[in-house]
Amino acid sequence: MLAKTYTVAVNGLETTKITVEVNITRGVQFHMTGLPDSAVKESYDRIKAATQNQGFKIGMGDITVNLAPADIKKEGSGYDLPVAIGILAANGKITSDQLDKYMMVGELSLDGRLQPIRGALPIAIRARKEKFKGLIVPQQNIREAAVVNQLEVYGMDSLMDVVRFLNGSETYEPTIIDTRKEFYEQQNHYDLDFSDVKGQESVKRALEVAAAGGHNLIMIGPPGSGKSMLAKRLPSILPPLSLAESLETTQIHSVAGKLHRDTSLISQRPFRAPHHTISQVALVGGGNNPQPGEISLAHNGVLFLDEMPELSRSVLEVLRQPLEDRKISISRAKYSVEYPCAFMLVASMNPCPCGYYGDPTHNCACTPGQIQRYMNKISGPLLDRIDIHCEIQAVPFAQLSQMQPGEPSAAIRERVIRARNIQTERFSSLPKQGGQGRVHCNAMMTERMLHEFAEPDAASLDMLRMAMERLKLSARAYSRILKVARTIADLEGSEKVQSQHIAEAIGYRNLDRGDWAERGI
Repeated sequence: MLAKTYTVAVNGLETTKITVEVNITRGVQFHMTGLPDSAVKESYDRIKAATQNQGFKIGMGDITVNLAPADIKKEGSGYDLPVAIGILAANGKITSDQLDKYMMVGELSLDGRLQPIRGALPIAIRARKEKFKGLIVPQQNIREAAVVNQLEVYGMDSLMDVVRFLNGSETYEPTIIDTRKEFYEQQNHYDLDFSDVKGQESVKRALEVAAAGGHNLIMIGPPGSGKSMLAKRLPSILPPLSLAESLETTQIHSVAGKLHRDTSLISQRPFRAPHHTISQVALVGGGNNPQPGEISLAHNGVLFLDEMPELSRSVLEVLRQPLEDRKISISRAKYSVEYPCAFMLVASMNPCPCGYYGDPTHNCACTPGQIQRYMNKISGPLLDRIDIHCEIQAVPFAQLSQMQPGEPSAAIRERVIRARNIQTERFSSLPKQGGQGRVHCNAMMTERMLHEFAEPDAASLDMLRMAMERLKLSARAYSRILKVARTIADLEGSEKVQSQHIAEAIGYRNLDRGDWAERGI
């Protein structure tokens, strides 16, 4: 007897409808075709134990399972449930005509209980796209999958629950989540606030400019000056996620298995801070079973690299292309996947190996050569891609002892949102820019847009020429200065980029290679 069930294969963020065909004839063997990996091949042993422990008796027979289309690699344990239901239906244990109306996915324990799987959200989106009536998932994945509207999503605890549901012997209600209500309720809750930060007004200003334009930023200063403290508070002043951004971000975390059980949609911008021992694969993604890396998990949020020179040179260099393209293509012999990675890079570092070069309260024990070698750990091309460089000094006791709180994040965020709204209106009529999609912030502007929206006047051009010669800036750095100047003008509500905006933007390039080399000798 032949039976068919339906599930989804997830490759990166791409999904494909999979038809599970089960045919039982006389015999005693089990065959599985359709490019299954080891986890899929092992499913029969789990299914056999699960069906027995759930009280089902499957007679002897030659079982053939085909996962169509057969030329797509099938990976993971999520095929357990559709294969088990197909075998039971082929044995006559399921008499329903509803099998073609539901997609299903789930891993089986030996006792027949359903275990959670990765990628429930993109699977639910595919089920709706294929016009299925509903989707059956493990109970632990229900909130994640129920985000998708116009689709009945059922969370089941065991194989027996699924059989009873399909046979109609018990009634189950689909899970309904008010996505918009939950999303907007959680958007403005932050545990960290800029009001906790004493002093550091110039660095706060740099972070505000970075947030307003989506610019990359690096902070350099001695230990204990507050670099990590300030970076961790950056998400609290970023514009709130839109529903579209939230859905895209949640899909990435769903595929990576990083969503908590009680999470439906990610409502706040991600903040990822990997340790400096991270590998290239962990940062950009990949592996035997391709998974998103830290740069993709930081999509629409912040990637914070603390003690940046301590990361290996090869790891830092792989950031160069993603910072420009805002996507990462991972190509291996057996697969090719693409993940989005439109993140803000925020980094911190000490000015020298001992950490106290230029600190008025400590003596630096490093030689000029040691300082130069330390700085050379970050290549010129990578430093070029960081728009804002700011130096930070330790806060003196007089400011630390003040009880008066600093400016709260909510006030800074209002200014950032106003600047972003100006940018959204400015770029709304422009077409999408290749693979990076629609431009929505100044950091994404192309060279043509710079000539249109950030053209400097004669006085500003003279200022820029002097800066280029003195700091030995590259053409990319020139473009970055104009982008930052455009953001500063937006924060002031100025239609034109003026000389004071250019001057402030140039001030944020004081860690460029040529300038620092002169100071380090």
